Amino acid sequence: MSEVIKDIGGKESIRILVLSKYARNGASSRYRTYQYLPFFEQLDIEVKVMPLFDESYIDQLYNSGKVSRVEYFRAFLRRISSLVTVYHYDVVLIEYEVFPYFPALFERLLSWTGIKYLVDYDDALFHQYDMHPSWLVRRLLGNKIATVMKLSEVVIAGNGYLMDYAKLAGSKRVEVIPTVVDLDNYPLTVNNKRHNSKFTIGWIGSPTTARYLQLICPALREFCEASGSHVRIVGSGEIELPGVDIEIVEWSEEDEIEMLHTFDVGIMPLPNEYWARGKCGFKLIQYMACGLPVIASPVGVNSDIVEHGVNGFLAKTTEEWVAALNALLSDSLLRQNMGEAGRSKVERQYSLQVTAPHLAGILSSVA
Repeated sequence: MSEVIKDIGGKESIRILVLSKYARNGASSRYRTYQYLPFFEQLDIEVKVMPLFDESYIDQLYNSGKVSRVEYFRAFLRRISSLVTVYHYDVVLIEYEVFPYFPALFERLLSWTGIKYLVDYDDALFHQYDMHPSWLVRRLLGNKIATVMKLSEVVIAGNGYLMDYAKLAGSKRVEVIPTVVDLDNYPLTVNNKRHNSKFTIGWIGSPTTARYLQLICPALREFCEASGSHVRIVGSGEIELPGVDIEIVEWSEEDEIEMLHTFDVGIMPLPNEYWARGKCGFKLIQYMACGLPVIASPVGVNSDIVEHGVNGFLAKTTEEWVAALNALLSDSLLRQNMGEAGRSKVERQYSLQVTAPHLAGILSSVA
């Protein structure tokens, strides 16, 4: 990495403005933007992050399920004040879009006035508009993200599904950078030192994605009842899985990795839907970084991350989920071998140590 730093660092005082969607407590912004900041500092790249929504937005959304109108108004003013400063920077990096549910007016203005901007996607945000239940939203905003992509200097896509959409939109340049982990935060010293009294199936995420656990409730119920196992769920908020022994744990950034290391297997069920195909499989990457075997639905990028029978299992049906869980329950050596294979894949493809130089190079080339 030191050679990359030397090469990129040849240009002086690159100034980047990041218009993130969330503050650090928003998972997508934390992993797509904030975790890269220390690396950029090493390159003497000046980065200013100006989120649309601050910490209180996420707190309100996850604690009550509602966000006040005052919070939205504050977010609007915050973003407007950010846009006023764009001329002080060499390039602007936008997470998703300038304003949600608003035409691409501001992205057009940036382009027309010569401001170079890049856009970053780790979700199929375009389906929020082109598949919206309201015909009016589909009519007015159905092609919005395609326009934003086409006007940008570079589209940074979290997976191949998003890359394909960007290319069809006519983007000038598309680069794939998956959502990754910083391996310095995932030490191997605690691997394989789990002392659970029960075999523990683990899931981590947010209340908005916890509903996918309902898809495999029958499999979890059958397996847990037969084996005496239980499911540890981190970050879901209140959730019911009838007949399944569950433990709900509140998420915190400080305890996240320690909690992951208490799992015996990490799971990621997904429906085979357009929106889900745009997911970046980050749960799987976190599990694998901890040396865990994984089980996932073969949807979207999951099928690229999980090598069936090598670092985990891909499962569609209830029978396949139960069979995969039974195989891991009965064979500790299989769990260890799959965990080691998963960790190795993260080190090669899904780590900050690999993607940070790539992202820095993209920003430098545009600036």
